[in-house]
Amino acid sequence: MRRTLLLSVLLPWLGLTVPVQAQDTNAADAPRQPAMLVADRVFIAPDRTLVASGHVEAFQGDVRLKAQKITYDQSSGTLEIEGPIRIDQGGEIVILANAAEMDRDLRNGLLSSARMVFQQQLQLASLQMTRVSGRYTQLYKTAVTSCHVCEDGSPPLWQIRAERVTHDQLERQLYFENAQLRVLDVPVFYFPGIRLPDPTLKRATGFLIPSLRTTSNLGSGVKVPYFFRLGDHRDLTLSPYVSRKTRTLEARYRQAFRTGTITFEGAHTRDDLQPGDSRGYFFGTGSFDLPHDVRLGFDVKTVSDDAYLADYGLDDLDRLRSDLTLTKAQRDMMFRAGLYHYKTLRDSEQQEFIPSAVADLTFQRRYFPQNIGGEMRLTLEAHGHRRQSDQTSTGALPLGRDIARVTADIDWRRQWHFASGLVAEWQAGAATDAFSIYNDAKFDNTATRLTPRSALTLRLPMSKVSATGNRSYLEPIVQLGWSDVTGDAVPGDESGFVEFDQGNLLALSRFPAVDAREDGLTLVYGVNWAHYAVNGWQAFATVGQIFRQDADTRFTKSSGLGGTTSDILMAGQLKLSQDLSLTTRGLLNGSLNFSKAEFRGDWRHEKGSLSGTYLWLGTDPAEGRSEETSEMWFDGSYEISPAWRASANLRYDISDAQATRAGIGLAYSNECVTVDVSLNRRYTSTTSVEPSTDFGFTIALNGFSVNSGNKKYRRSCSNT
Repeated sequence: MRRTLLLSVLLPWLGLTVPVQAQDTNAADAPRQPAMLVADRVFIAPDRTLVASGHVEAFQGDVRLKAQKITYDQSSGTLEIEGPIRIDQGGEIVILANAAEMDRDLRNGLLSSARMVFQQQLQLASLQMTRVSGRYTQLYKTAVTSCHVCEDGSPPLWQIRAERVTHDQLERQLYFENAQLRVLDVPVFYFPGIRLPDPTLKRATGFLIPSLRTTSNLGSGVKVPYFFRLGDHRDLTLSPYVSRKTRTLEARYRQAFRTGTITFEGAHTRDDLQPGDSRGYFFGTGSFDLPHDVRLGFDVKTVSDDAYLADYGLDDLDRLRSDLTLTKAQRDMMFRAGLYHYKTLRDSEQQEFIPSAVADLTFQRRYFPQNIGGEMRLTLEAHGHRRQSDQTSTGALPLGRDIARVTADIDWRRQWHFASGLVAEWQAGAATDAFSIYNDAKFDNTATRLTPRSALTLRLPMSKVSATGNRSYLEPIVQLGWSDVTGDAVPGDESGFVEFDQGNLLALSRFPAVDAREDGLTLVYGVNWAHYAVNGWQAFATVGQIFRQDADTRFTKSSGLGGTTSDILMAGQLKLSQDLSLTTRGLLNGSLNFSKAEFRGDWRHEKGSLSGTYLWLGTDPAEGRSEETSEMWFDGSYEISPAWRASANLRYDISDAQATRAGIGLAYSNECVTVDVSLNRRYTSTTSVEPSTDFGFTIALNGFSVNSGNKKYRRSCSNT
């Protein structure tokens, strides 16, 4: 019968594997945990030594030791342990050895034929392992790898051979002396000394994974990031990028505060694309939770020239927006204030003629009046935008026109539910706008408007459940709306483009901002339909159209809202399963032709994903399209096998019969190595950006980071 012995001083195993800082800081406060020894036989020999033999197991906290025999000499305070020995601390670190001789506190000792395994991914095998001061573990003649090692003697895919490896348990670092990196046992690199973090350390100062990048504009180059751990809550990464045509230093700084975070990144470049010029970019983001539920956020974006982001494969942006915002949202109140700056990278726009400086303020509060029922909303808005140009606008072009606006709005709505199932909603409200207009000879310097409005909406929601359990819903909708805009004429700077969709079908004004409002009597009809099948597929559809008493010339041709009768809005979605969905939306005009159409498909599966979109837009000079636009693009990836994954993306201009962007990628990942290869091509060109090809290559030796390696796929010894 196995015997159990409670030892409070014999086996303080926690000292073998738990980081030393825990011992130093808590030793005085935390009581020592007792150790439990279980063995087939436990006895005291005549020489007063304690002997435990036969399936010996010792426990203390989350540390567990297994051995065949343990002998404790109280006079010398030494432990002799006969193996095979296994010491496991919470699954983080495992030590295997044939035999060991340790002092009673396990702070010093010698283990023979020992292996140390970190998080079941990185193993260090040595002829001899020595424990020093309870902090350092020294391994002699060591082989280090995270690859699966076969018992037939075949070498792993990669390994580091070192004369000595020292593990600092406090700093959680590995120090290699006289080390060689071997690939299939062939020496590739030699390091007199190198330091690497052990896998239990999440953040450590040192080099990150380098990458190779070849582009047609910059040639072949290498990027070598170096990470600086500046504390528990901040870090800095510097990434020199050097090629035959560029010398670039990239930087990223991150810091976490008690109430928020900030991130800054940028680069300084000297290259042959613009000889003699300093180029670069700077992006910064941050958000903070302030007292009284107020949230502060900022986003800064600036770049030296229009082509820099495209030349260096950064974010694909054609406008840069910087902002500083304050927001507060509660159940019945919302406040938002923001300052914005826009920089255009488009060849078709001139920076001085776009509204580059913008200020917005919105305050809204909800009330529920008892005497009349329903819900009432009070809204106050302030807006202003400024262009860099001081030219006076005299025609259709805005040139240097600047505008400031203040809006006050009151809105009340209430619903009634009848026994027949009919739902009636009455909406009534009014808005007043005051404008100040500068640098425009066509409009007065000051303008005011008053817009009362009202609408009655009737809905008849119906549902049906079939005998098989399928559910269907049908909801016809009719709305009679009215608004009357009285006052001065104002320019529509904020409402340049109008989108007609399900979201604004029942809106009394479909302009995106309140500087332009619809006027007159309107009649809207629509139908919502949905079906839910018991086998999992779902379908949704919306059809709607608008009739007006008077046409509004401010709506563009492709908006679908021109004339007294709008285009028919048709939108739908089909979900065949949790993995596949198809979405479509279009505007069908009176000639039964689509003026705008969009189709999107999404497929998600454990082995891959695919997203594709087709877009068609008719000609519309008012929106800057003298030719039809017909484009398709897709982005997808697929797991060919547990180790291989392929990806591809394409953007194709059907109208011009040519691709605008294309890319492919192939990645291989197993328990010890990750290889990523990508090829991307940009075909379009502008006055500032030339077509380019970008080839990227990254190889990483897994095992020296917390989240590394493909846990799903480990190579087998029969098929490596």
